[in-house]
Amino acid sequence: MAEKNKRSSETPVKKKEQKGVYALYKIENDKISRLRPTCERCGAGYFMANHKDRYTCGHCGFTRYKQIKK
Repeated sequence: MAEKNKRSSETPVKKKEQKGVYALYKIENDKISRLRPTCERCGAGYFMANHKDRYTCGHCGFTRYKQIKK
């Protein structure tokens, strides 16, 4: 029989990012703050997706590029 592939102790295990509501809000001292911007076209309630170099609305397709830090 073939042996099953086992992870070696050298390979680090990646932790998954939190998904859902926990990724959209931050709670501090009984105050709620939004972590991602809302869409300028669609209004409140439509969060924009966070990409490497831009924010994108999944509802209307609006894209806002992030500022490059020098």
